[in-house]
Parts: sequence; structure tokens; C-alpha cells
Amino acid sequence: MNDLAQQTMTSYTKSQRLDFDTPALQRKRRLRALKDRLAGWYVSIGGLAVLGAITLIFFYLVYVVLPIFGGAELKARPAQQPAWLAQQEQPLLLAIEEQNQVAMRLDRAGTVQFFALKNGEALDSVRLPLPEGSRIVTVAEDQPGSHRVALGLSNGQVLVLQHSYKVSYPNNVKTIVPAVEYPFGAAPIALDAQGRALDHVAISQDDETLLLAASTGSEVHLLSLEREENLFTGETTLSEQRVALPQIADPIRALAIDPRQQWLYVFNGRATADVFDLRSHSLNGRYDLARDGATEVTTVSPLLGGISLMVGDSKGGIAQWFMVRDQDGKATLTRIRDFQLGDSAVTQILPEERRKGFLALDAAGTLGIFHSTAHRTLLTEQVAAAGSTVAALSPRANRVVVEEGGQLKRFVVDNPHPEVSWSALWSKVWYESYDEPKYVWQSTSANSDFEPKLSLAPLAFGTLKAAFYAMLLAAPLAICAAIYTAYFMAPAMRRKVKPVIELMEALPTVILGFFAGLFLAPYVEGHLPGIFSLLLLTPVGVVLAAWLWSRLPERIRLRVPDGWEAALLIPVILAVGAFSLGISGHLENWLFGGDMRLWLSNDLGIPFDQRNALVVGLAMGFAVIPNIFSIAEDAVFSVPKSLTFGSLALGATPWQTLTRVVILTASPGIFSALMIGMGRAVGETMIVLMATGNTPIMDINIFEGLRTLAANVAVEMPESEVGSTHYRVLFLAALVLLAFTFVMNTLAEVIRTRLRKKYASL
Repeated sequence: MNDLAQQTMTSYTKSQRLDFDTPALQRKRRLRALKDRLAGWYVSIGGLAVLGAITLIFFYLVYVVLPIFGGAELKARPAQQPAWLAQQEQPLLLAIEEQNQVAMRLDRAGTVQFFALKNGEALDSVRLPLPEGSRIVTVAEDQPGSHRVALGLSNGQVLVLQHSYKVSYPNNVKTIVPAVEYPFGAAPIALDAQGRALDHVAISQDDETLLLAASTGSEVHLLSLEREENLFTGETTLSEQRVALPQIADPIRALAIDPRQQWLYVFNGRATADVFDLRSHSLNGRYDLARDGATEVTTVSPLLGGISLMVGDSKGGIAQWFMVRDQDGKATLTRIRDFQLGDSAVTQILPEERRKGFLALDAAGTLGIFHSTAHRTLLTEQVAAAGSTVAALSPRANRVVVEEGGQLKRFVVDNPHPEVSWSALWSKVWYESYDEPKYVWQSTSANSDFEPKLSLAPLAFGTLKAAFYAMLLAAPLAICAAIYTAYFMAPAMRRKVKPVIELMEALPTVILGFFAGLFLAPYVEGHLPGIFSLLLLTPVGVVLAAWLWSRLPERIRLRVPDGWEAALLIPVILAVGAFSLGISGHLENWLFGGDMRLWLSNDLGIPFDQRNALVVGLAMGFAVIPNIFSIAEDAVFSVPKSLTFGSLALGATPWQTLTRVVILTASPGIFSALMIGMGRAVGETMIVLMATGNTPIMDINIFEGLRTLAANVAVEMPESEVGSTHYRVLFLAALVLLAFTFVMNTLAEVIRTRLRKKYASL
């Protein structure tokens, strides 16, 4: 009987056993495995695609930025030896027109020869109207790009001419017709009454006034000519006025006139400069130019704009000088920076017509390419043999012609981005017309003589300043709110509070920036005492409310469910806010004379800008809070309950458990939340763009404005020329921002990993 029962049970069990190897189940397992593999591949490919995209962005930024750190390149073209050149006398001046098609040569006999730059073919020859028996002994050019030339003659006269190039299109063929013009008449102007040969000459034209300076020995002659046009007859009259200046005793080596016609620079043989104030006709001062007693001044040339003077010496040095006002308001000639071309004397300095760069040629035939603002030597190369040579630089600074030994040597210059150097980007730079070196970002100007100021230091400083004040507000509020919500708050209340705070993250930053710029900024300006009272009294009010709550009878406190006490703080915070903002006007009258802004500016000397870092901190801190809160709250809430219950079971209070167990265990997540919030604040664009004055200044003052790297890229990228230095520097700003974010995230990951290992045993 037992055997029969056992057989029956075994047969029943076999009939009821599930078969996991049926064809349907096998197909289901294969399909599930395929889905798992596809999901794995999808996640892997997506992650690799993200990493690849970031890497490509990085390399693209590097690709765009890298050319600005390259030097200049000089490419030689076949030398020309035209037949007409052998019939000319010693050259005094070479020039190239805008299109690099026509060049001009002036010799001592007064012959102006125009020729084709491409093949050296003679185009036109002009004989200057020199008085009989006179020759040209010296020549001087006006500001770069003016094409005005003053010729000092052997009879004490000066001839002013201007070479021009008229472009026309007969039969749709581009034609350039060179010409010589005489803006102040074809008759030479007498400067030396005794008819002595002029050693040196200088010229400066401002509107209708022409200033001519010349020297004979140690004597300086200065003549002012004003051109007046009769509006009815169209006749032009010239009025002359001789200007008497204090005389000097040393022989003169060079002359230069400030384009604003305020200063006359007289360089003498002792390597000193006498600066005359042309408005008061007095001597401003004598300045020593030499680095040592054996150095002599060999050539002087103004840079574009005429503010800076480049002074070449007999030892291959080139110094930049310009007038700087000291603390007493007196203008003094100041040595700004030095360059070194070689060991031979500098014979010629060729300023660029559109940038603050210049070329220099020395007696050994070495050509150097420099940029003054960037304090950068871009190239030095031998272009001619030692001896007397004359060179010309094209207006676009991409062609150079050197005449040597009856030959015209042509060179193509590739120098697209000379304005950028490490010192120009990150160090203080002494810009023209500034009293001292400063950090300045000013990329464009309406003036063609503008000196680009491309310092990224104030932008990086503004980025960190905005992030600092935003984190100063957001970090304590977000972290404390996250800890309280995850650890103390009732689950039912947490389910309501957490989504509301996280919903704040969906608010567009452009709306926050719009609100901050149009409403918050003027409101903060009008309620400064109330805003600071609110920031100070809110924590005091919360602590006071908590203390009063703890003093209430237990029967009252027990009526509030555990974890819902935070709701009682809502009326407290509203009351503190209303009280703080309500007494703002009274505090302003009692403590700050009725206007706190004027009190800050006048009494404390603290500048105040309506759209300042305080407004940015309030607006951007509000935008960053949800990021930090959400991640930190999840980290605290994810701490195993076993750790909390174990700590409480061992006799620890809830506060001790929080500080010694929960926070330490959640510290990697809290730190990650802070770093992500910091990254959000650093990369924020619209809030800082709309809530600040976008002033790129370096000032920690909370009441001053700022400009961040991201906002600068957003503002200036649409107006930058593609491929220009400005364009590439903006890409460099983006690269700096990306590198900063990468470094911060890497550092955060390293610290987070160490914290996780350290507190993993809890």
C-alpha cells in the first residue's frame, strides 16, 4: 500500500513539474538576452558618444585657438633688378599702396618713381618742384597711413607732398593711378631764414593746421600753418606763425611731433630727449633714453596713433616711450617696454598702419617683426647684406620691399595674430594713455588707432566673483534644507516639498535674468538696509522661533505631528521679511543720512553700480539652489537606516547621529552637489548677462558689476569677424571655461572617491 502511494505521488509530482525548457520560454530568454545586450550596447555607445563629443569640442577649440600663439613667417619672392633703378640716385623713401600693386620710390634728386610691385615695371615718374640747386637732405613721414611726407632741403626749405593712388574700373578692369599731390602748395616752405641745410624734419597735420619742425645743428625751427577756405569763393589761404622755443645746446638726431600737436620731441646726440609743450611753448623736461653711456639714438618712429615713440639705438635695442601723467598730474616721458633686434644699430623702424606692430631693420640687414602691446618678438631674419638699405611695409602689413645694391627684394609677411601673448592675456599691461599697467578687456573701438586690450584676467575674475557670491547664498541654504528634508521632515511633507524645490530648476534662466535686471536691481538699490537686515535677521528669527517653540508646554508641542515643525517657520520667515523691508527706509534715515548708496560712495569711497554682484548673487543663487538641494538630499536620504537606528540604539541623540554618522556617510554626495552647483554658477550666462552692467573690472566689491567668460562670449561672438584675433580669443575664453570645469570636476571626483573610501566602514 505504501509503495503504491509513493508511486502515485511521484507520478503526480512529475506531471505537475514546470518545464523551463519549452520552446516558448527559450525564445523568451533569447529575446531578453538580446534586449539586455542591445541596452548595454546602447548605453555604452551613448556614453562613448558623449565623451567623444566633449573630446571633439575640446580639440576644435584648441584648433581654433592655436594659431594666435604662432609667430610670423617671411617668404622671399624673386628679387627684381629693373633697368630704371640703375639710373636713380640713393633712395630716401619707399612706400607701397593699399592693394600691394603699386610701389613708390623717392631719391635724393627729387624723383618720385612709381612702379609695379609684381614685376618692377616703371609706371610713372614725377620730378618734384625743387628750387634750382637744392637737394633733399632729410625726409619725414606723418602718422602711419596718412601718406604725407615732409622733405627737408639743402636750402633750409621744406616741401610737403602726399602720394595718392586712385582706383578706377574702366571697362571693368581695375586700374590704380598713382599721383603726387601738394596739399599746401607746390612751393617749398622756408623754415631756416639763413638758408642752411635742414638736418632733420618732422610733420604733423591736424584738421586744417600743419606743424613743421626742423633742425639745423642744435637749433630747432617750428612753423605752424593754418589753411582757411572761403565758403563763397572757394579760395584757400595759408597763414603762417613761427613758434619760438627754448634752444638746446646738443646736436639733434631726430624730431617727432605728437599727432594732437601737444608735444615736440627732440632727440639729441647724448641719447637724451627734450620734450617741449607746444601749448605753453615751454620745456616739459629732459629725459635720459640710454641704457648705458655708450648707447646712442639712431632712429625714431611713432606707432600708429602717434602716442608711442619707438626709439632705436646703436646696440640693436628698441624702446617704446610715451607720455604718462604722474600723481601730481604732470606728464612725463616714460619708458614702457624694450625689444632687442640684434647687436647692430637700428637703421629704420616701419610702423604698421592698422595695428600696434612694427618692423625694424638694422645695419647688418636683419629684419625684425614686433608687436608693442603684446611685448612680442615674432620674427628676426636676415634679409639683406650689411650696409645702407631702405625698406617699405605695405598698409596691410603683408608685403615688405627692401632695396639693396640696385635690387628690389620682395617678401610676403604672414603675421595674422601678433596681438596675443601670455602677458597680454594674463598680466598687467601698460596701455597707451594709461597712468599705470592694468588688467583691461576692451576688444573694439570706433577709433582706427585703437589699441586692442585682450586681457582675460578681469573676465576670469568676474566668473569666479559671480560664482562665489552665488554659492555664498545658495550653498548654506541648499545643504541645510537638504539635510532637514531628508533626515527630520515627515515623509508626507517631504513628498510635497522636494518636488516643489526641484521644480524651481525648470525656471528658464533668461526669465530670472530679466526679473533680476528690471525689478530686483532697482529694488535692491532702493532698499539696501532692508536687504542686509533680511540676510542678518532671518537666521536670528529662525533660531529665536525654535527657542520659543522649545519653551512652550509639551501639550502644545505634541499637537504638531513629528516632522511637520518646519511648516511653523513659514509665517516666521514672512514676518521677518516684512519687518526687515518695512524698516529699510527708517534705517536709511537714521544711519545713512537718507541714502545708503550715497553714503557708501561719499563717506566710505565704495563705488556703487545698480547692477552689481549682490544682484547676481541673489538671482544666480536662487537658480543654483535646486541643483545642490536635489543631489544633496538624495545623498542624505540614501544613508542606510540601519546606520541611523544603530546609532540611536547605542544612545546617541538625533543630532549626534546626524553629525557623526549621516553627514559623514553622505559627504561624497554632498560634495558632488556643491561641485555641480559651482559648475552651474561658473557656466551661467543669461543671468549675469542681464543682471550686471557687463563691466570687465577686477574689484571684489560686492556693489560693483562684473563680466564673466560665458557672458563675454555670448555678447561679443556675434560681432566678431570670423578668423580674426578677437574671434579666436573668444574661443580661448571658451577653452579656459571648459578647462576650468574639467579641472573642477576631476578634483571633485578625486575628493569624492577619497571620502567614500574613508567613510565606507561606517
